[in-house]
This record gives sequence, structure tokens and C-alpha cells, in this order.
Amino acid sequence: MEGRCAVETWAEFGFSGSSCTAKIKSGAESDVFFCTGTEEVYVFNTQERKLAAILQLPGPVTDLVESHDKQFLYVSCTEGVYCVSKPSVLSRSASSSGDASLAPAELKISSECLVVGEEGVLSLLLLGSVLLLLSQRDTFWILSLYKTTKQAHCGSYEKVSAFSLPAVSAVVQGDTEGRTGVRRRPVLICVHSGDTNASYSSCTSLSEAISSDTHFCLEPLLFKLLFGIDAALAKLPVILCGLPDGRLCFLPMHLPGSRLRVLHSLEQTVMFVGASVVMEMGAGHSQCLVALGEQGRLVLIKTVSGGAEEGCYTAGFIEGCVPGPVVCGLLDKQHLYYSTGADLLSLYLPAGLSWTEDQDRDEETSSKTLAVVQSVSSLNVCRVIALAAPAHRSASDVELLGLSVRGQIQRISFPVETEDTGVPKLPSIHVGCSVRDLLSSIGDVCERASELKAAIKSKNQILKRLNQVLNISFLLIPSANTEEHLSVSEKQIKCSAMIEWSRLLQRDSLNLMCVLHNSSPYTFEQGWTLSITVFPFPHSLTNAGGENSSTSFSFPFHDLQPGETLEVSLPLAAAGDTSFPMRVSCSLIFSLSSLLGEEAALHFSASQSSFISLPLNTLTVDWLHALRLNSPNKKNATSQSNSIPAECIQAFLRSHRTHGCVGRAGAGGESASKAEQERYSASVRVSSHLLRDTLVLKCSDSDPQGPKVAPQNLCLSLLHWLWSEGAGGVMMGHQREKMALSHSVINARGPNGDIVKLTAKEENVREESTGKEESLSAIEVRIESSSLAAVCGLHHAVLHRIQALLHNAPESATSTLQLQSLGLRQAVQRAERLLQEIRQSRLSGAFDVGVSTGQMTRSLLNVYTELRENPLLII
Repeated sequence: MEGRCAVETWAEFGFSGSSCTAKIKSGAESDVFFCTGTEEVYVFNTQERKLAAILQLPGPVTDLVESHDKQFLYVSCTEGVYCVSKPSVLSRSASSSGDASLAPAELKISSECLVVGEEGVLSLLLLGSVLLLLSQRDTFWILSLYKTTKQAHCGSYEKVSAFSLPAVSAVVQGDTEGRTGVRRRPVLICVHSGDTNASYSSCTSLSEAISSDTHFCLEPLLFKLLFGIDAALAKLPVILCGLPDGRLCFLPMHLPGSRLRVLHSLEQTVMFVGASVVMEMGAGHSQCLVALGEQGRLVLIKTVSGGAEEGCYTAGFIEGCVPGPVVCGLLDKQHLYYSTGADLLSLYLPAGLSWTEDQDRDEETSSKTLAVVQSVSSLNVCRVIALAAPAHRSASDVELLGLSVRGQIQRISFPVETEDTGVPKLPSIHVGCSVRDLLSSIGDVCERASELKAAIKSKNQILKRLNQVLNISFLLIPSANTEEHLSVSEKQIKCSAMIEWSRLLQRDSLNLMCVLHNSSPYTFEQGWTLSITVFPFPHSLTNAGGENSSTSFSFPFHDLQPGETLEVSLPLAAAGDTSFPMRVSCSLIFSLSSLLGEEAALHFSASQSSFISLPLNTLTVDWLHALRLNSPNKKNATSQSNSIPAECIQAFLRSHRTHGCVGRAGAGGESASKAEQERYSASVRVSSHLLRDTLVLKCSDSDPQGPKVAPQNLCLSLLHWLWSEGAGGVMMGHQREKMALSHSVINARGPNGDIVKLTAKEENVREESTGKEESLSAIEVRIESSSLAAVCGLHHAVLHRIQALLHNAPESATSTLQLQSLGLRQAVQRAERLLQEIRQSRLSGAFDVGVSTGQMTRSLLNVYTELRENPLLII
């Protein structure tokens, strides 16, 4: 196919992503070696067009190089460098070729072939009998030299010397190692002086040394200008290293005091270094050094004329840019072939490119650099990740060996380009093929553009959602600079609750309906979860049995628009549970995996959570919330009739147990009966004047448009307010809101089933002071029940609600001045006496002085009862 690039696929073996770049290398005769960064090295026979052998190494392969006599193959991996005898490999592959299965021979390389036990080797170079290893250890690049032998299994090689260079920690331009996870292999080549008459002791012959693509013969003048007069006079080879940090370093061999030095920096990963532009006066003498970076930065190093002074030359660096990114490259005379992954490109390097020291130097330099960049032509071969020159080349065509990303071995051939023709002309018969290829390329570009557009759109959506999450977070997280925090009612995002009893399958349970209010201008999209944690108060992480005492509920939701609410229900407690008061902690949790995806969320370390937790507010459910009213109405006759049989059965069992105790031991039965009939009580006294003012404020808050009228019956109003007020952010159920109280007495059942009684009555509190009698009208709320737990819980709930009521009370100095010392004297005397009783009980219990545990408990209970029976007046 003249005038057109032809691609012939020889074999396909599959390829998956690896941690190191792939490499393909032509061997002697018809053998081709290649590695893809895995633990295997493949040997391919170009004549038989099949995979001849597979070498299995102990670790991932990073580089391979063939000896000058084609007898050994050096392979580097994580364990070190292995030396494999090629005749033994070929003989094994020949013996297996007679098998009917046609499967390649698999050879496992043992530790006997390990010649250099150095870890972390990334690149190899063979210079005569010296094997050079380039590795990275901590913050240094290490170049080690080992002396080889001509025996396959000779043990470890002798280390000659080593050179180090500090690594650059800064990220270079366009570095893709961190994004793709593929580690770039440093470039390692050898440059020789162009004087072929000079003797070189480290190699059998110079032609043997420069026969591979890693050895180049450079023009003597450029060699001297770059590497110094000492290396040029001694005709010593120079090692060039292209590092992933963008530096191009050199090391003169066998020169006393030599060290690794930086020649140039591309500021991006060095992907290829070679020599090109053959001079007419000397065959095999390269006139130009070429370095190519990953993002397309090209550097041509040439001899530059001094201009005004004859015979004055300097080394010039011509920089330019070619389309990138660069995956691999290869030099063939005056052409640089490199792959971008999407296409295989050819760059023509003209031999007449030079500089002159005159006034037009800048313009001439820029124009010639631009001409180099514009001479890039496409070969329409995509997905090539490694290139090599074949062992046998044609005079009329250019032939390349390529390894594709799919694991295909390809032979790429096309006509030779010249300086006059530039891009090869296509005959008319192939115009249709060229148009088809162009349309195919346009389709690929459109597909990639569509994928890029979709990726940009997806990232924009992610940024938009992340902006919403940040705005919501700023609303919920209190600012450290503001001293005043918003109350729960003023928050734009908050939770409220409603409590109500329900009956299912003959079992009563207390349910909590939690409502999330979104009064903010932001929308809760996918990824949000309402988390509700219920725990008793005072909170204990673990109970007596060592189990967690808190219970958590999670409710995922999405698309909660501004002004909308989310209602969720959850069981709070069963009948008989007395673990009140309870705290209900509400929070919002956002999962980053819903925004970034599961794979991106896995990159978070242990110290970085993939969830964002934002606390809302905490609600309190007390004993008053859990009460059930014993209403005499006919509407509740059915519910009461359901509970009468159970109460009758319990009364019958108690009487039967009491009579049995009397028949067996009369005194014991009588004490048990008294214990059952014993009732506990506690009271709270509040000033009527204070209640009248505060209840007027509460009525005005519920109806701002109505007049502020004081309640006529303070006792009934106070009980109604205690019964229906949404204290702690928790409202009563709809059934309790409909119940109207007609008397100042509430008969109800607690969550444990015990009967409780709440009574409110008005009384006058008097005190005879110095010569005169003072009194004040007060409301006393009395709590009575046979359950001590119910009395304590309800007393705490009433005090907590009256305390919240006092925060909104108006300032009134008259009542305070009128009775400043009302009841304080008796209260102080009573407190001192009770304190003495508590101390005496604690001392007796500590020293075991004739006091049992039951007696001490009874004593403390009496103190508690007296404190609750004679409360101070709240004014």
C-alpha cells in the first residue's frame, strides 16, 4: 500500500492496567521482548507470528535490556535484577512448539538467576561489561554500576560504584503519576564521542555499543561543548538520565571526580531522549540531541555558531511544543515518532536547523522552532503505548513495532518522508480511504468531546450540590465569632415533635412523631439522612448490663424543598417503661459517597470521615408527656373497659397474696398491706400574681391579635397549661389537645400503669414577722401516687416547666419587696435539720454502726418526702 500507513496486527494477548509503563524491545533475529508492568516478560517470534515463551518473575517488571552478544537478557523487578540465558529460553520454547495445544512455554525464573539484589530498580543500561541501575530511594536518585560476567549463573555481581542525586519533591507540570497511578520509567541512554578511531575499553567495539536504541554516537564538537573537554579528550562515554521530575542529567564514565549533574530541565516528565540529524560528512554521527516531555515540550540541543567570531561555537537549546500528551517515542534518522495514545505522530527534524549570532537571531530562532512544530504529521494509528524499531528494516519504507493498549503487537509501515515532500502524498486511488480515516478521526474527536462535556456537566452538578451542602452547614454550625446563639424557634432548620399513645395487638406504646422544618432557602437533595438518637436523662452510655442505653434511628430523605416539612414516626417507649425523662437528639448527616461516588469515598483515610454530621436541636420527653388521662366521658368508656379486667385481676392477685400472708404470718401480711396502701406526694407553690402575669403572656403569644385577658380560674388554667404545653420542643398528641379540663384535679395513669393525681388549689401563705403579719396568694400543685418513681418524675417535670415559664415572666418588684423573707427562716431551719439527718445516715452507713441498708434508705426517703411536702414559694 504505497503512500499510506499500513498496520498489521500480529497477535493479541490482552492487557490490563499496571503500575509501570510498558516497554517493547527488538532482540536478535526474529525475537521481540516486551513487558507491561506485571510479573511477566513475553517473548514473541516475528517469523512464526506467535508468542514463543512467557518468563514469570517474582515481582512486577520495570525494565529489560539485552546483552551485546545477544546471549543474556537482564530483567529488573522489585526484588532486583535477574540474568536469563536466551539460548535456554529459546530451547524451551522450541521444545514446546511441537505440542498440539500451541501454548507458549511458561518459564518461572528462580532466585538462582538473581545477580543484583537491589530493590526499587526502575531502569537498566548495559555498557560493555558494566550494568547500570537507576533507582529511587527515599529522597535520592541512585545510579549504581555493577561488573558483569559471561556466565548465566555466577551469583551476585560486583558493585563498582554508585552516584546519587537529590530528588525534587515539587510536582512537575502535567505530572500524571498521581492521577493515573502509573509510575513513569526514567530514561537511561549512553552518548559516545563521534571519533571512531578512539579505543574504548569498556566495550568490545564501538559499533557493537551503538547498535541498540540506547547508545548514540554524537558529533565531537557538540560532545565537547556539552560534557566538557576532559570527557571529550579521554573519549569517555556519558550517561544521560531523563527523570520524571523533568531534569536531564549526565554522568561522564570513568572520569575522576565525576558526579551526576543537571544538563537541562523540561519542567515536565521526560518521556524520551535520543540523538538525530545525520551529517553528510560522517556516517553515524548525530548532530542533535532530542528530549521530549510528557506534555509535548520539545528540546533540541545543537551546536550554535558564534556569529561575529569565526570558529566560536556554543551549545544551543531550541525549545518548542508539539501536540501531547506523549506516551512513548522513537527516533529514526531525521524523524521523531511518538504516540499520544489517541494518534501516532511523525515529527521531521531538518538537518539545516542552526543559529547565528546576529541581530535577527531571535526572529530566526522563533521561526525555525515554529517550522519544526508545524512539520508534525499524523499516521492515523491510535492506542499505541510502546514503540521499537524492528531488527530488519526496509530501505524504501519505515517499519515500526508497536504495542497497543489492548495488548496487540502491531507492525506499522509507511513510506519514507523527505524534506521536500513533508507529508507523503496520497494517490487518487486512496483518496477515499484517506477521507474515511479523516471521518473516523472526526468521529473519535466528537466522541471524546461528548465524554468531556458530560464529565464537565457532572462536575458542575457536583459543585452545585456541594455549594448547597456548605450553605446548609453554615446555617447549622454556630459561628465562633458570634457570642449570641439563635434560639430553637429562630432557627431556619429545626426539629419539633409530637407525642401520643397508641394500642396495637393489646399492647400500648408511646410513639414520637418527629417533624423536620425547612424554612431555609435551600433544598435538601439526595444524600441527606435525618438521624434521631433517644437516650435516658441523665445520659449513661451503658446500662448496668454493659449494653448501650441509647437507641438510634436513621431516615434517609431527598428533595426537601424550602418551606416543606418531613414527618417520621418512631417508637419511644412501651407500657411499663419508667426511664423518663428522655432526650431526643436530632441531627442531619450528609454522605459524601452520594456526591462523589463510592470509589472516591474510599480514598478518605481513617482520620477523614466520608460523612458530615450537623446537629440540629435536642428535645425532652418527660413524665407529663407520658400521662394518660382517666376521662369520665362516654367516648372513653370503651378504652376504660379494656383496662378494667386487667386492673381487677391485679387487685384480686394482690388481695389473694395479702390473705395468704395473713394466714401464714399475720404480722408480715399486715406490713405488706400497709406498704401497698402507702402513697407519696410532692408539691410546688407558685405566686398567684406571677402566674396571672405569665399566663396572660402565654395567651397573647398563642393569639397575638386578641386582647390580653387574665385567666379567671388560675388553678384550672395552670393545670391546663401543664397538661397541654409543648415543653422541651415536644407537643401533646391530638387526643390530649381535644380534652378539656373542667376541674382543677387531673386523674391519670403513668407509663408504668400507676394512678397519679394532680391537684391545684389556691391558698394564702402567711408569715408573722416583727410586729406584723404578711400574706401572699399562691397556687399549690400537689402530685400524689402510690409510685415513688411517678411522684419524682412528675415533680421534676412540673418544676422544669415552671422554670421555663419564669424566663418569660415580667419584672415585678412589688411582690418581691412585699415578702422578701417570707418562709425563708423556717426553710433555713428545716434545711439545717435535714442536712444533719443526711450526714448522720451517711456516717452510720459508712462505719456500719447498727444501721442496715433498709433503714438508711428509709431515712433518706423521709428526708426527700419532707423536702417535697414543704417547698419554698416561687415568687
